[in-house]
Amino acid sequence: MGSAVDVRLGVLGPLRAEVDGREAPLGGPRQRSVLATLIIARGAVVTADRIVSQVWEGSRTPSPTTLHACVSGLRRVLEPRRAARAPAGLLVREGPGYALRIDPAAVDAEEFAELAVRGRRALDAGEPEGAQELLGRALALWRGPAYADLADAGFAAPERARLEELRATAAEDRLAAAVRSGQHGAAVGELEAMVAEQPLRERGWELLALALYRSGRQAEALAALRTLRRRLADDLGIEPGAGPRAMEAAILAQDPVLLAAPAGRPRPGTVTATGAAAGSATGAAVTTGTAPHPAAASAAAAFPAGAPDSPVRALPVPASPAPAATATATGPRARTSARSAAAPVHGNLPFATSGLVGRGTDLAAVGGLLAEHRLVTLTGPGGVGKTRLALEAARARADTDGPWLVELAGLHAPELLAATCATALGLPPTGSTDRLAVLLGGRSTLLVLDNCEHLLPSAAELVHTLLARCGGLRILATSREPLTVEGEAVLEVPPLPAATDAAELFCRRAAAAQPGWAPGPRERVRITGLCAGLDGIPLAVELAAAQFRTLSVGQIADALDDRFTLLTSAAAGRPARHRALYDTIAWSDQLLQPAERRLFHRLGVLAAGFDLETAAAVTDVTPVLAPLSALVRKSLLTVEPGSAPRRYRMLDTVRHYARNALAPGELARAERRHRAWALARAEHDEPRLRGPQGARLLDGLGRDRAEFRAAFASALAAGDADHALRLGGALFWYWFRRGPVTEGLAWLDKALAAAPDADPGTRARARFAHAGLSYLAGQTVPAHRAARTAAREARQAGDLVTEASALTYAAYFGALAGAPAGAAGLARTGVALARRTALRWLEAETLMVQGMLKRVLGDLPGADAVLREAVTAARSCGHDWAADGAAWCAMKTTSDRGDGAGALAIAGDVLAGMDRYGDAPFWLVTAHSAARALVLTGRPEEAAVLMGAVEAIGGQAGVSPESMDPLDGPREAAAVRRALPAQEYERHAARGRTLSREEAGALLAGLVAGR
Repeated sequence: MGSAVDVRLGVLGPLRAEVDGREAPLGGPRQRSVLATLIIARGAVVTADRIVSQVWEGSRTPSPTTLHACVSGLRRVLEPRRAARAPAGLLVREGPGYALRIDPAAVDAEEFAELAVRGRRALDAGEPEGAQELLGRALALWRGPAYADLADAGFAAPERARLEELRATAAEDRLAAAVRSGQHGAAVGELEAMVAEQPLRERGWELLALALYRSGRQAEALAALRTLRRRLADDLGIEPGAGPRAMEAAILAQDPVLLAAPAGRPRPGTVTATGAAAGSATGAAVTTGTAPHPAAASAAAAFPAGAPDSPVRALPVPASPAPAATATATGPRARTSARSAAAPVHGNLPFATSGLVGRGTDLAAVGGLLAEHRLVTLTGPGGVGKTRLALEAARARADTDGPWLVELAGLHAPELLAATCATALGLPPTGSTDRLAVLLGGRSTLLVLDNCEHLLPSAAELVHTLLARCGGLRILATSREPLTVEGEAVLEVPPLPAATDAAELFCRRAAAAQPGWAPGPRERVRITGLCAGLDGIPLAVELAAAQFRTLSVGQIADALDDRFTLLTSAAAGRPARHRALYDTIAWSDQLLQPAERRLFHRLGVLAAGFDLETAAAVTDVTPVLAPLSALVRKSLLTVEPGSAPRRYRMLDTVRHYARNALAPGELARAERRHRAWALARAEHDEPRLRGPQGARLLDGLGRDRAEFRAAFASALAAGDADHALRLGGALFWYWFRRGPVTEGLAWLDKALAAAPDADPGTRARARFAHAGLSYLAGQTVPAHRAARTAAREARQAGDLVTEASALTYAAYFGALAGAPAGAAGLARTGVALARRTALRWLEAETLMVQGMLKRVLGDLPGADAVLREAVTAARSCGHDWAADGAAWCAMKTTSDRGDGAGALAIAGDVLAGMDRYGDAPFWLVTAHSAARALVLTGRPEEAAVLMGAVEAIGGQAGVSPESMDPLDGPREAAAVRRALPAQEYERHAARGRTLSREEAGALLAGLVAGR
């Protein structure tokens, strides 16, 4: 899209588009639906198959040209100045699908969400006037229901529900700001209309009651809350949540905090008190006409912010405040003694509605920690099961008093912590932690504080005070980061193992959604992969299983790339932050400081584990240590156990969220930094891979394999094929030694095809890498051709190192491919060039290849001499692979002479080096040659087992010793097959095919040693 074209999209009402300020025609329903799927994806690629399945759901599948016509029509409308056949800039084709590359600020839903978040933050910061302005602007963007003209489109339903929930919350926030800023009288009418329209949203009733109370209409305030109680009982059969109940208790006590102004911002003629609940709209200007009842002495009211995720579950509410003997509240309903309120009773834990899967070890750990420590905090990412584990651990106790659950997710006013705890415990409302400690007195009980992360400093202070003054109290807290209170024991709750507990959880929940279903063998495999893709997070697994009513296991697994659209649930009773996987992580995101959030989102471009240096390189956040440490504390990053230096990792689901949070421009910049880091990483290590540090460096490159894959993908998607070529050349030796041959060839094929005019030196190194991997794959003719081309390109670029290698290997590959003419001369030229470079490793490697070529050509004495020279050169510089390659060649020659025992003795030395380097391809060819030597020593059964193992392991790695070594490999295989009857050979080989790489290695080591 040209920069001169201004495109804006609207979904908050009927779908609409404006191009250069004028509304553009979007065509018929199908074409509009195609655009809607891309808007909902927020810049991510949507496959063509998925677009068709969503837009034409329930209809006959159209031809591919139908979708193409819709896309073309949208491009004509949205990019009217694009020249014919010019690449699209807005609605682009990428891989198997399409993506909409538009600035999020140009979509009204994104603009609305940004303003709503800013408004809520202003409200939380005690700036109600600013919050009103921002939230008013946000709500003014709505022209009707979201995606109003696509009301029947099933694919848009989750997004419509998400936006409508945000709209309702923003409307509540705006009215909360109005009440907080002293406009409670004017807000009453709007609040009455709000609760009439949405009678089951508790927060609106809380705000209405508060506005009425501040307007001097106390009886009406209580009547409103009682109306809510009646509606919930009649419609849902449940009690109001903690917020409305605490509000009712505060009104009955005529608590002064109901009339308090925002902390730090007194207004003329007001009563000033400490902070108020963000979003509950406490703290407005107070006139003398609305002063609290003179008999009310309670310091705070136990009402939370009433956020939309307030839990709906009955908590005990005292019938009245305590008498003067304990809390001096002498209102007309104050009759209950503190002693009776504190009498030992069974607690308020909810009954479990489903069976717990797994967690036996974790439950035992929590129980053990509670026995030793008075404060135990369960940490971990959202949805990992902290609350469920805490409740199960609490239920397992035999306390006569309690345990007591205090749910804090809906509380946003730290000063109301003590009052909320008091309400949950059945104590008189009190805003004083000290007073709460007095009321708890000598009770011996367990207090479960659930979801402390957003109230961390205040929660830590309350916990410290209660533990210091209540010797019989134990506290079990859940939080996404520790409370850091002295004496705290922290247990990080792990995800469920994907193959066992997580898979079992999925199966149980899916069977509940579709009674009578039982998974077959293939489904079990898909379920295990699905649970692994969801990181074993119980919430994600349960949300996925909830989709089983309408989707198959395969469909659910295939949709994980769009997991935040898929994994939603409207299950009654589930907190709103847990009704969608996106909201669970967004809850943590909202609690981050700006630098932490910036780092968190940018780390989403990383594909796997990383260290501190990598984090600094791929992001633009400096310094990086402090915000990264905060992300670890807040359970958005995990530390890889035992890593030194420390390595960190994001759960895959968290990474998807972080990456999706970046605007397209920010994502492109982050990916460029990531690609630059990946290339620098590979090119820095590549020159030292053939030296003494080689094994350690190869291990390091293996740890970052996922990052290199991501760098290749983003480079090719961004049209940066030169980068992909350079990266492929730098990673050649890693692929060659560690065995991901098919993967390396695939990336190199794409890069070479995408960059036909690249610098010849860059192409030469990538082409030589392609030749070497083609050789391992048994493609000797293509390997020979690619090596000769690489030599020509390297000569053109003046790259002696690549030219020497390419010439020598071209000679050897040519002989293997049946074209030995001129091979000896090419090899001599390659060795001479290698010596000119003064690189000892290169000289050793070219000598090794020359010696192998002489053996192929029948010059055994010449081969022995050159191979001895190669070993000497290799040992002098630590290039063990070249020495081992020469020894492998000598091993085959020894077998040719009929000396099986001598060949196995050589194999023992070679295999030690292969194991040290984790060399998969040459372990396979050495094992293949060793099988022939075993036949020569009279052990054909063991040889057949080994051949079966080589066949299976080689198939997984994309390496075939018979194809890679076309002269000796078939002879070796035939020697083993001839040594046994066909059925006997197959029986032993079949046993070998069941062995893992480690098991086969142990078997071979024992055979070589004669055991």
